[in-house]
Amino acid sequence: MAGDLSVADVDKLKVDQLKAELKARNLPTSGVKAVLSDRLKTHLQSQQTSAPAASETSQPEQSPAKEATPAEKAPAPAAQAPEPAVSKEQQPAATPAETSKPEAAKSPAKSKTAAPQESPKKQQEPTPSPASAPEKPASTPQKSPAGTKVPQAAQSKEVPAVASSEPAKPKETKESHDGGKEQGQLEAAGAETNDAKDVDEDEEMEEEDDDEQEEAEEEQAEQTSGTKRKADSGACDKKKKKKVRDDSNAIPTKRKLESDKLMAIAEEHWKGSKTKPWDPALVTKLYKEELLPSNFALNKVMILEYSQYLEKYLWPNYDPSKATDAHILSLVCMVNEKFREQVMSWEPFQEREQVFSEFFKSVTILHGKKELSHRERSLIVVFLIHSFQSLENTMVRNSCLLQVSLPLWLHLSKSRLELELRKAPHLEKKWRTLQKKVQKEGLEKLKDHFLPKLLEVFFQQLSTIPADGKFEFELRRYLERVLEFLIDLIAQLPTRRFFLALLSDHHFVIRCRLANLAKRPDGRLFNQLLDLLSFYLDFEINEHTGMPLSRDEMLARHYGRIQLVQRHAYSLFPDIMKEFALANIGAVENKDSLRVYLSRLNKTQLSQLLRKIRLIPFEDESAGLTWLDHRTMLEIAVAYHERRISQLDAINALPLYPTENLLWDEHVVPSINFTGEQVLALPKLNLQYLTFHDYLLRNFNLFRLESTYEIRQDVEDVALRLRPRIDDGRTVFQGWSRSSLPLTSFSVIEVSKPNLGETKPARVVGEATYSLQGMRDHTLRREWETFREHDVLFLLTIKARYKAGEHPPHTEGKCKEDFCIEYIRGCEVVGMLDSDGKIFNNLDPQSRGLPQGQERKVRVRLNSAQYAIDAAYKAQHGGDPVYETFNVIMKRKAQENNFKAILECIRDLMNTNIVVPEWLHDVLLGYGDPQESHYTALSPLQTVDFNDTFLDEKHVTESFPGKKIEFKPNAKGLVAPPFRVQFPASSEGDAAMVCQSYLPPEPGPYPELKRKTNSIRFTPAQVDAILAGTNEGFAQVVGPPGTGKTDTAVQIISNIYHNFPHQRILLVTHSNQALNDIFEKIAALDIDERHLLRLGHEAETLETEEDFSKWGRVQYMLGKRLELLEEVGRLARSIGITADVEYSCETAQHFFLFNIVARWEEFEDRVKDCNDATKIIEQFPFHEFFNDAPESVFNSSMDSKDAMRAAQGCFQHLKYMFTFLEECRAFEILRTYQERAKYLVTTQAKIIAMTCTHAALKRHDFIESGFEFDSLVMEESAQILEIETFIPMLLQEPRRGNKCRLKRVVLIGDHNQLPPVIKNIAFQKYSRMDQSLFSRFVRLGIPYIELNAQGRARPEIAKLYNWRYRSLGDMEHVTGREMFRLANAGFAHQFQLVNVEDLGGVGESEPTAFFYQNLAEAEYIIAVYMYMRIIGYPADKITILSTYNGQVALLQDVARFRCSSIPGVGMPPKISTVDKYQGQQNDYILLSLVRTKTVGHLRDVRRLIVALSRARLGLYVFCRQALFSNCIELAPAFNLLNLKSSRLELALGENYPSKREAAGGCKEKFEVHNLEHMQAVVMQRLEEERRKNPDFGSAARQPAEDVHMNESDQ
Repeated sequence: MAGDLSVADVDKLKVDQLKAELKARNLPTSGVKAVLSDRLKTHLQSQQTSAPAASETSQPEQSPAKEATPAEKAPAPAAQAPEPAVSKEQQPAATPAETSKPEAAKSPAKSKTAAPQESPKKQQEPTPSPASAPEKPASTPQKSPAGTKVPQAAQSKEVPAVASSEPAKPKETKESHDGGKEQGQLEAAGAETNDAKDVDEDEEMEEEDDDEQEEAEEEQAEQTSGTKRKADSGACDKKKKKKVRDDSNAIPTKRKLESDKLMAIAEEHWKGSKTKPWDPALVTKLYKEELLPSNFALNKVMILEYSQYLEKYLWPNYDPSKATDAHILSLVCMVNEKFREQVMSWEPFQEREQVFSEFFKSVTILHGKKELSHRERSLIVVFLIHSFQSLENTMVRNSCLLQVSLPLWLHLSKSRLELELRKAPHLEKKWRTLQKKVQKEGLEKLKDHFLPKLLEVFFQQLSTIPADGKFEFELRRYLERVLEFLIDLIAQLPTRRFFLALLSDHHFVIRCRLANLAKRPDGRLFNQLLDLLSFYLDFEINEHTGMPLSRDEMLARHYGRIQLVQRHAYSLFPDIMKEFALANIGAVENKDSLRVYLSRLNKTQLSQLLRKIRLIPFEDESAGLTWLDHRTMLEIAVAYHERRISQLDAINALPLYPTENLLWDEHVVPSINFTGEQVLALPKLNLQYLTFHDYLLRNFNLFRLESTYEIRQDVEDVALRLRPRIDDGRTVFQGWSRSSLPLTSFSVIEVSKPNLGETKPARVVGEATYSLQGMRDHTLRREWETFREHDVLFLLTIKARYKAGEHPPHTEGKCKEDFCIEYIRGCEVVGMLDSDGKIFNNLDPQSRGLPQGQERKVRVRLNSAQYAIDAAYKAQHGGDPVYETFNVIMKRKAQENNFKAILECIRDLMNTNIVVPEWLHDVLLGYGDPQESHYTALSPLQTVDFNDTFLDEKHVTESFPGKKIEFKPNAKGLVAPPFRVQFPASSEGDAAMVCQSYLPPEPGPYPELKRKTNSIRFTPAQVDAILAGTNEGFAQVVGPPGTGKTDTAVQIISNIYHNFPHQRILLVTHSNQALNDIFEKIAALDIDERHLLRLGHEAETLETEEDFSKWGRVQYMLGKRLELLEEVGRLARSIGITADVEYSCETAQHFFLFNIVARWEEFEDRVKDCNDATKIIEQFPFHEFFNDAPESVFNSSMDSKDAMRAAQGCFQHLKYMFTFLEECRAFEILRTYQERAKYLVTTQAKIIAMTCTHAALKRHDFIESGFEFDSLVMEESAQILEIETFIPMLLQEPRRGNKCRLKRVVLIGDHNQLPPVIKNIAFQKYSRMDQSLFSRFVRLGIPYIELNAQGRARPEIAKLYNWRYRSLGDMEHVTGREMFRLANAGFAHQFQLVNVEDLGGVGESEPTAFFYQNLAEAEYIIAVYMYMRIIGYPADKITILSTYNGQVALLQDVARFRCSSIPGVGMPPKISTVDKYQGQQNDYILLSLVRTKTVGHLRDVRRLIVALSRARLGLYVFCRQALFSNCIELAPAFNLLNLKSSRLELALGENYPSKREAAGGCKEKFEVHNLEHMQAVVMQRLEEERRKNPDFGSAARQPAEDVHMNESDQ
């Protein structure tokens, strides 16, 4: 086994083994390596002779019939270190990986010629071995309360022993400026007990030996590889220089934090319990000796920010009059780091809010200092970017908006000022007022603005860049940051209004285009940012009024400019410009024509013309403008007058499928390793938007790029799995992928003529042929045979670059050549072809079916715009015909492949007139008064029927605390529900509310007609939310965990349904599970099921008796029609009518009007004012019909009122029958399922439920069908993307007069929990794509109702997260019910933090990038799970959560190995990530936080809130206590967790369910020292249980031999 390892591998294993032995004997461990040196050399030389010549044999090829398992996809873990000989009975259990694939353990851990790594998305390394015998027994055995000894882990043959693993240390490389991924690989590195302490001497020796091990590893690999990799001459393969270590931007680990001298300084001066007084020289020293020399290395900045440098030292001691530049820049640096980490940034400044304006001013002044470096200026610009993106903060907004106010125009040239005042005459009065202020206070004081100086510095620095040759990278980064800042300023109306004129006056874009950087290859990102800036400069909006400009208005403005320059050109130069002046606009409006005509003028003439039309400064102002040469003026004139393509036309012509060039453009679709330090040419989602067009456009671009990123991951995965190689000059595929197949052929069979006015083909159709030869998996085969219309596929051209036997280098692919991709094009399925070459339809009885044999053909529709682009490119540049080279077809999962439909939906919205309610328009764009959309500012209802909201009179009083309430009884003289509440008008002051009790109509004599009522005692906050949701307007409800958001939403819908029976309600959620939960609760209320409809594919998963899908509702209505017509016939016969009245719904309606209603009216006349119950009963005309009622309709004890109510109840039932039949009439007339389903959606259903994704996919169908609704209720709205929240508001066409039918919008969610999931970190952090509309509204200050009582968790558990909310309390039942009063059986505490130390010297590990695992925590959690199951806890009451996918995979492996073979324990039913478990809950949660080096993404408090709020009765957190407790953002929760012991404390001897009161505590606590100790407890309880019940289960399986050990190792 050791022969497969490098020198460094074996060296490390032997060192670890010997150190463990020495530590066990309390002997020093220094000099271990020297002791082993000679023995290791001899051992390796003897084993190398038997090692395979090439490592390729250790990578078995995947079978084409089956997808590789996660363990098969990745390199196998390294072999384990040798151990002291043990008896067979004491040998440890085998790992899951070992029992299934013994040869995997023998493959080399590091191979220089290994196969290429899989992409992070698809690849999962084999999880570390969860079992290995401990080297020594744990400390002194403890006794249980029963007095029996707990056996030691090493003494029991059935102990689930602990594996010790250690991540391999990959060779560190110097990364690019964009940062790099940390790559780790797990090795089993010998067994140690979990309670072994860290030895400083060992750590120092390991660090000193790192370089030696890496060098030895390289040398050994070169000796044993047998073959050398040949270099390819491709575009992306260059010779690699020897890589050097660069840790400047590496994320600091916990050990690094604790040992770093910066942390020591922090403890001494501001972080420790005893600190030194303020020392300004220390700030300067840290800045000049630590931050500045390291170029603000990320690890140093993180250490300072982690130590609360800002909160405890910099800001409390900031004095504007004394602060040094170092102090100011240190503050700027810390704020930027907080924004990069996405943690609270402005809160520390709130304590001294009055000082912030001085600090902000100092920052702007500091930027202009010449002695600053480019990096320092970049820091300041980044700070300003963050500031201007935080305008919701009053403190920040007041400082920022001063920089972009009207006095900014004092810096305009006279010509530009005249032009701007002419466009905005309403500003002339304000300008005159400003001029008077200038005369009074002086021009210099009012002209002190930062932005003009910023532009001046920008152009100075830009001019220093040469046309070729090297220049400082930080200079380019600074210039790009400035462009990003300027884009942000003109993309928001408050900052755009006055600043736009300044940019235009400087002709910013033109001057940048002519600069050297724009012409250099490394200026690509600079040019992309300029394109984005230019787009917003010319945006179709009036920046002074905020109104969007229509296409006609833009054309009129363009024509006006052309006509003006023609007139002035002719008046100034009639001889030269006569032809230009007389030409029609169409002949001179393009760029080339303008340049030809205007280039006839020399510099003097051109400047004279441009001054005439106010495009350049007057002559007296332009004397010092050296940049204003003839070329620049010509470009200014051309750019100002050329006709630009309409933004909408450009979007409509854009292909929706990504191509190979877009997929690997790192500036637009960046890789996953985004650190926040880069500038990207991406739009951002801000608080405010210019217009709805701007709003949709940003979301369109970001959604398109996010889907592009996901497609790129799939393409990369396919390309790696197929393993293309060159064989006899052609590309062959040596691998296999489940989601792709090689194409036999592809051809374009139809190219239609363009439509009128277009240049692209109207339709392009192709046929793809592929073979299913060798595909044995029937499920997979069916997937490739059953493509549906509109499914999206991708056609790839893969051209191999390596010969058979060669392997690509182990580098992360960053361009298409790394994956051998030549072309990629998307297409849409038209249909599969049958044996006759026709589109196959399995519903067509005449179809002959799919062809016999293995070959299949699919007809696809190609993107015509992309086809036209490709054809034009080939005609101009030549090259391969793209559509003749495709050799691979790729499919994607259906749920991930709906991007095209959603993009088309957004594009359709951009082509329509967006109509939303007036009260919602400005709010959506981020402007106006936030209070205007609230129902109190509109027309609140004076009387609201609360129906069954209140349970009794007391409930009403509790729900309106402090209000005067006057109760009125119902007809029976009782004050009982239901209630109608009449609210006093605002003008009536303190008038009392009138609560009227009333009797609902009698439902009839049948039990199934009995009213279903609410049983929940809503809190006052919930009642406020219900009232707000029932009224018209906008209502936003924040629901902390367990506060009954779903119940509140259900009651809102119920109240709207009963108050406005003719209105329609649209219910939207993010997930199908949440939608089903709320829909099931709605169906359980007093809502007629014929008015309920659940749309989407998951409708069949509803746990209801009825089918609420479209098909189910149609069948229900048709079945109910037959049932009711039969009842009509019986009714007719009961009153003596023999006509065939039950023939149809129409005849039934005639029968009802002329027979039933007539008889009822006659009955009412007869008993009018009758007080005799007997007479009423005798006169009732429908006795015979109601004879089948379970109970008699009338009885002798009734008085006249009761008898009349019983009669009215019977007639109410008859009315219900015929009303139902009236609604069935449409289904009788309409014959096809499609027509009936359309009627159901557009008319019949009153409550329509769907997911936000379904709304986006089917919007076109809704619009075409005439779908309308009055109310929108959105649950989980804080988890829904902005655009996916906006689209459901627009599922209906506006009515006449552009009026919107939508009357109320109710958003329910929690912005303090996790936001929408965005896979690309750059889109999430840089573009803020994870911003939900809900959270944006909260930031804007729109009023919301926060539910303030939780009913999910024990009060002590709720305290772990209720600090995040205003005043979150507890409902009565969480203290009163028995389940909350009793303690958790077997545990001393109801919640506890369990500190988990390293296992074998390893804490967290990273088998692949960002695939974090922690074996010690996984083993500990599974041991606790086993303990819970053994003492009787039901498995379905326990959920295991982790914050990382890698840990979930490891937990599943460990659980499968430990638990699956013990029937009484079994596998945990739910192991999930915290993110995926949001919205769910369970009684007991075992939570693994995984990280031991850095806090990781749990520093996002929203994720912590979700993690801690999933448990009802018990929460046990397994983590590295010291790491998470020191994080300031997590302190409120971990301060409570740290109050208890960090060692798990049990109550041995108890079984589930517990009988112990939680309030009394646990008198006999059994402390678990470490993992081995816990496993020993588990084994003891397991043995006890087996003695009582032999069928409970056997111990974990024992292997025949330990594959970790061989004879030579022993």
